[in-house]
Amino acid sequence: MFKHLRKWFFTRFFGCTRRRARLVSKDGRCNIEFGNVEAQSRLIFFVDIWTTVLDLKWRYKMTIFITAFLGSWFFFGLLWYVVAYIHKDLPEFHPPANHTPCVEHINGLTSAFLFSLETQVTIGYGFRCVTEQCGTAIFLLIFQSILGVIINSFMCGAILAKISRPKKRAKTITFSKNAVISKRGGKLCLLIRVANLRKSLLIGSHIYGKLLRTTITPEGETIILDQININFVVDAGNENLFFISPLTIYHVIDHTSPFFHMAAETLPQQDFELVVFLDGTVEATSATCQVRTSYVPEEVLWGYRFAPIVSKTKEGKYRVDFHNFSKTVEVETPHCAMCLYNEKDARAKVRRGYDNPNFVLSEVNETDDTKM
Repeated sequence: MFKHLRKWFFTRFFGCTRRRARLVSKDGRCNIEFGNVEAQSRLIFFVDIWTTVLDLKWRYKMTIFITAFLGSWFFFGLLWYVVAYIHKDLPEFHPPANHTPCVEHINGLTSAFLFSLETQVTIGYGFRCVTEQCGTAIFLLIFQSILGVIINSFMCGAILAKISRPKKRAKTITFSKNAVISKRGGKLCLLIRVANLRKSLLIGSHIYGKLLRTTITPEGETIILDQININFVVDAGNENLFFISPLTIYHVIDHTSPFFHMAAETLPQQDFELVVFLDGTVEATSATCQVRTSYVPEEVLWGYRFAPIVSKTKEGKYRVDFHNFSKTVEVETPHCAMCLYNEKDARAKVRRGYDNPNFVLSEVNETDDTKM
């Protein structure tokens, strides 16, 4: 207890613990920025305006939404006012009694704005209307109606697409806080627990990982964020997971694994980031989504396993206790992968008779039977 309090005290007030930089946060956001992007490259974002609007944050999207409608209403309100002014329909011109205006009951800028709003959103109160007196007003009515439909379709479609993006479905997929390393099936494995918080399935789910670290090539080139594939499997395979209950995925630490030369004592000093991906298709919308999380060396616990989480009730139902979702239990584990495999090789040699201490070679004096 005192050890943990001392560690927290020094971390909190003296900052003794080094904070590692992460490319991917625990909730899947990427910590990266682009610098010195040319101005011509920035214009590409406006060419693909649909994706740009979808990627905007809600506060910017709602600002564009409100500005697009209010701006178009006010702009066409000015045009309607200009048409009434040119045609001398305003009261300050004192039109005669038999005068037929382009638009009935436009008396100023306010009434012109109200007529623009009624035209574009097709409210149609019936008090103000276009007459057949001037073709300019008819053309302006047609143009505003078409442009209003385009603005309405684009902005409402962007809002609907933003709400229904599969990115929100990914929020209901959660990973364990820590990864653990322990024996599983006689092999040393790195294990991670993942759960689906909804009862609807992710169809065709696929889990894989990337180990990010800085490497130096034989030619002396330093590669930052070098990516190494990490294969994760479950007992039924890593393709088309039946993702109705929490799963424990594991990576076998063998001779081809980048964790093979690590040990329990050297793991905290390592500099890497393990990024785990889960791809799947949302059952309700048939849209694909991806869930991401990452683990740094401090979040990988050597010599632990996950506590049980699934039980069966008296009513015959299966109950998932998420209180134990990230809870770990310490177990006996070899302090390195090489030790485990060396121990297995030694046992195999004993079974085959190699290096058997019970086998003693006794010398035999040979006699010359051919001597007469």
